[in-house]
Amino acid sequence: MNHEAPLREFLGLTFNLSNVLMVTVASAIVFLIAVLSTRALAMKPTGMQNFMEWIMDFVRNIIKSNMDWKTGGSFHILGITLIMYVAISNFLGLPFAITYNHELWWKSPTADPIITMTLAVMVIVLTHYYGIRMKGFNEYGKDFFRPMGFLFPLKIIEEFANTLTLGLRLYGNIYAGEILLGLLAGGLATGLWGTLAAVVPTLAWLAFSVFIGGIQAFIFVMLTMVYMAHKVSHDH
Repeated sequence: MNHEAPLREFLGLTFNLSNVLMVTVASAIVFLIAVLSTRALAMKPTGMQNFMEWIMDFVRNIIKSNMDWKTGGSFHILGITLIMYVAISNFLGLPFAITYNHELWWKSPTADPIITMTLAVMVIVLTHYYGIRMKGFNEYGKDFFRPMGFLFPLKIIEEFANTLTLGLRLYGNIYAGEILLGLLAGGLATGLWGTLAAVVPTLAWLAFSVFIGGIQAFIFVMLTMVYMAHKVSHDH
C-alpha cells in the first residue's frame, strides 16, 4: 500500500493524474449507462431501461421524503446523476488496484479527499444557488437570521460543518475499505497457507465493501436533498 500518487506539474499547477484518469472513467461509465438505458425506450421496460427506471423511482422517493415534489422535482436529474456517479466511483477500486513505477493509477476516485470534498463543495454551492433562485436574494438572506438573529454565527459554522461531514464521510468509508482490501490481498501472495487464510476474508470484505459503496452513495444523495430542502423550502 506504500504507493505514491502520479503527480505532474503543468503551467505551474500540480495535477494528480490518477484522479484525472479515474474521474474520467467514472464519468464515461455513467454516460454509457445512461445512453444504453435510453436508446430504445419501450412502454414495458426491460434490461437497462428497467434498471434506469428503478434508479429514477429510488431517487424520486428520496426527494419526496425531504420536500414536496413540486419543489423537489427540479433536483431529480441532479440526484440521479449523483447517485450513479458516486456509486460507480466507490466501486471502481474494489476489484483491483493498478500500480506502475510505484505509482498508484487505478483506485476509487472517492478514496481521495480532494474528490469527495470537491463534490461536497459543489453540492453546498448548488444549495445556495437554488435557494437564492427559488426564494429571491432578500428572502433567502433572512433565513440566516431566523428564528433568532443571534443564531447567525452558528448557521455560518453549520455551512462549513455540512461541507466537511458530507465529503469526509464518503472519503473515510471508501478509503478505509480499500486499505483493508489491500492488506487482505497482500496475504494472497504469501504462499499456499497465506492464500487459503486470506481468500475467504478478502471475498467477504469485497462483498461488504460493495454494500458500503452503495450505502454511501445513497447517504450522499440523501444528505444532498436534506440540505437542498433546508435552502429551498419555505417551511424551513
